[in-house]
Amino acid sequence: MKTYFICILVVLSCTACSRKQAENSYQPHEYVELKHPEWSKSATIYEVNVRQYTPEGTFKAFEAHLPRLKKMGVDIIWLMPIHPIGVEKRKGTLGSYYSVKDYYGINPEFGTKADFKHLVDQIHQMGMHVIIDWVANHSSWDNPLAKDHPEWYTKTEEGQFQPTPWYDWDDVIDFDYDQPGIREYMTKALVYWVKDFDIDGYRCDTAGFIPTDFWNQARAEMDAVKPVFMLAEWESRDLHQKAFDMTYSWTLFDKMAAVTRDHKPLGGLIEYMAHDVSTFPRDGYRMTFTDNHDMNSWNHNMLYNFGDGLQASMVLCGTINGMPLVYGGQEAGLDRSLKFFDKDLINWKSLPYEKIFTQIFDLKHQNKALWNGKEGGVMVRMYNDKPEQVLSFSRKKDNNQVITLINYSAEPASVTLKSEHQKGLYKEWFSGQDMQLRGNDILTLKPWEYKVLVQ
Repeated sequence: MKTYFICILVVLSCTACSRKQAENSYQPHEYVELKHPEWSKSATIYEVNVRQYTPEGTFKAFEAHLPRLKKMGVDIIWLMPIHPIGVEKRKGTLGSYYSVKDYYGINPEFGTKADFKHLVDQIHQMGMHVIIDWVANHSSWDNPLAKDHPEWYTKTEEGQFQPTPWYDWDDVIDFDYDQPGIREYMTKALVYWVKDFDIDGYRCDTAGFIPTDFWNQARAEMDAVKPVFMLAEWESRDLHQKAFDMTYSWTLFDKMAAVTRDHKPLGGLIEYMAHDVSTFPRDGYRMTFTDNHDMNSWNHNMLYNFGDGLQASMVLCGTINGMPLVYGGQEAGLDRSLKFFDKDLINWKSLPYEKIFTQIFDLKHQNKALWNGKEGGVMVRMYNDKPEQVLSFSRKKDNNQVITLINYSAEPASVTLKSEHQKGLYKEWFSGQDMQLRGNDILTLKPWEYKVLVQ
């Protein structure tokens, strides 16, 4: 009889255990498994084209701008590729930064390894961080790897080196990541700059062209040296799981430009925000921007794409879910596309947009609702009676709240804002004026006018 009762207890215990396991199997799990560097949770990012930044086009000359960038609120300095550029089949007089001849070298156009190390140290001393552009998908034709390890490259049907298939990148040849050798070489090179020069991570060119499992392993090996920050030039959620902290938000750029440049309805931008809330990993970072070197190289610039809606779009990039980017020269009102293969100096005589970027970055740092990933607040749509014209949403985290209102049109708007769940006293960030929301508030907005209400 005693044995019988013991068996019953065992059965009941196993049943309870199975039930518990079944319940646990239905628990939600966060998609993002990597751990972001602690310093990235409220960070902003700034892209530097070293060649065009100063008359000298060197690391040393760029250092003079660091105090200004720190004051503007920049946290991450992203340097476009710093490596020697191939000569064979070079484009233009100086060539493309993205045609890498030596992954362990420094472009002599910019200075020496000692100069680069000094720049990294200066950036760190100012409390900022630095990532460098990494071109893992392809190399220059005259990279020694092409002679030493031709098996590491893809080939045409005739057995010849080739640019990345379907693309007209004539100055580069395509790597083959089915080969373990190139994976090992590239991973060790990535670790080298983290370990020996103390950089804080990478912006990875055409990251989606390379197998995700390569990036997963490379990230793990770099994190073993120090926590790194990884930005992928791609727009895909799978890269966020184990490899990349942040991906591009090209879709946001396209939707904003569709409204400002192409005079399309606001619905596409609303749809983007709906998809962001419903489908994007909660702890993934998105890079938001009104310009970068890709857009600039297509003979487009921020003034062409956004016109009178430029500042409204800058404000949206700074308050929507994501990390705002400033492309070097934007604060100076860059009104043309910079040459990509030749010298083409940025004009720094005035800084008409420095103030608004500083204001946006200050707000992001101060208000947790705008922090990155799960550290920030979820976007909540605030309905209004002019949905084809006015964009309105709120974000809240702990005791911090931000409400963004933008008249995304060339016409004035008298709009009724449904703010029953956001009642309270706010300060408008850019004017400093107090505003109170009572539930169904009627607001008047000029063409392209924006208001950011803060608690």
